[in-house]
Amino acid sequence: MFTTQSRKLCAEVLGTYVLVFAGTGAIVINDVSGGVVTHVGIAFTFGLIVLAMIYAIGDVSGCHLNPAVTLGFYVARRFEGRHVFPYIISQSLGAILASITLRLMFPTQSTLGATIPTGNSVQSFVLEFILTLILMFVILSVSTGSKEKGTLAGVAVGSVIALEALFGGPISGASMNPVRSLAPALVSMKFDSLWIYLTAPVLGACASVFVCRCVQDSDCCCRPSAKEICS
Repeated sequence: MFTTQSRKLCAEVLGTYVLVFAGTGAIVINDVSGGVVTHVGIAFTFGLIVLAMIYAIGDVSGCHLNPAVTLGFYVARRFEGRHVFPYIISQSLGAILASITLRLMFPTQSTLGATIPTGNSVQSFVLEFILTLILMFVILSVSTGSKEKGTLAGVAVGSVIALEALFGGPISGASMNPVRSLAPALVSMKFDSLWIYLTAPVLGACASVFVCRCVQDSDCCCRPSAKEICS
């Protein structure tokens, strides 16, 4: 009934939905409950939900859940270009559906967990760039081909997301994911500084490929499992 590619796209829709629902949902619930969740709780929510999704759908779609990650894998020659656009559309759909769900549940909440910088734009742009570069470097180092899967991948990627959200969140929101920021902005119609979160994570993820090549083995961006892409 479903082809391999359609299962991958469905997994990306579902995984990104769960990520945005849980992550931005934690922000919304923290706001409406008077801070019960706390900043630490929000950071760990993002990290833990990504960890869980890697184990749940990593073997299906690679568990990208993030256009910046998909583009990073493409630049690293681990992901075929013809699949990039369908993945990004699937991720966007999942994120927007999650924000719509939160809007229906919390109709009076103004921002729905949108990422809004507290510092100036340059500061937040640089922070998002560096945070995503670190995240993508870790992903490239622990993944197989274009798939985030295996015992180490979930722990490593989930941990770095939680860590970066802990220290970067108070300034830039630690988005590291264009659709995580786009979806609540669209549904809440709050577009202030959205350009930061659509550009900095993509640039950071692509720059991490160069860093990976400087630090890892010469074939770090062309692993054996991805020979069909690199040939």
